[in-house]
Amino acid sequence: MNEPVIELSGVHRRFPEGPAALCDVSMTVGAGEAVAILGPSGSGKSTMLNMIAGLDRPDAGTVTVAGVRVDRLGEAGAARYRREKVGMVFQFFNLLDDLTVLDNVVLPAEMTGVGRGEARSRASGLLETLGIARHARAYPGRLSGGERQRVAVARALMNRPPLLLADEPTGALDSASGEEVRALLRELHADGQTVVVVTHDEGLAASCATRVVRIADGRIASDTRVVNGGSGAPAGVADGSAAVAR
Repeated sequence: MNEPVIELSGVHRRFPEGPAALCDVSMTVGAGEAVAILGPSGSGKSTMLNMIAGLDRPDAGTVTVAGVRVDRLGEAGAARYRREKVGMVFQFFNLLDDLTVLDNVVLPAEMTGVGRGEARSRASGLLETLGIARHARAYPGRLSGGERQRVAVARALMNRPPLLLADEPTGALDSASGEEVRALLRELHADGQTVVVVTHDEGLAASCATRVVRIADGRIASDTRVVNGGSGAPAGVADGSAAVAR
């Protein structure tokens, strides 16, 4: 089995009003896996993402990512962890419109102290790899939705994180741009990147994930390996799948 990148153990989170957002959730994600976390609004999937990203802490249980006990981090430690260990891609890109594409991608490396020359060289390589090098001097507002999401992915990968988190990465895109992003996620996984996608889009999960975790009412309802997942071929359920974390 691959070395785990993510380990959630007995994670519980309750907000002041309403039922528990997460209830006794345990899950492991190995290096190189492509996992889709599926569930309707209010199911707990966004809370799980926030735990993995160090944006929220559990009331009970442990969260370990790439060897870091995320649930123990203070504010400064959590910020450093996100810069070094996690790349994040959001539904609405979160690019800085007054910076060029290249400068948007360079920014995370400069924040960790990488020299400007090295950072620009690394960013240029990523833009080339992701097929958007021709837009390096353009501003994000001049790009299509699919191109902006590619810029966001390049920025997320800038510090070579062991984990890429994508939160509804196709939610704001038209169908053609959405397919571009699905293809990109498949390529990244094929190159060995560990990817976790949080979505309610069954098509996205079927096209780019090798494992689908379904969340309902704050619990993991099922954890299923997918036949041909991540290849763009129709997905199927592998034998031996089972619900976990009851």
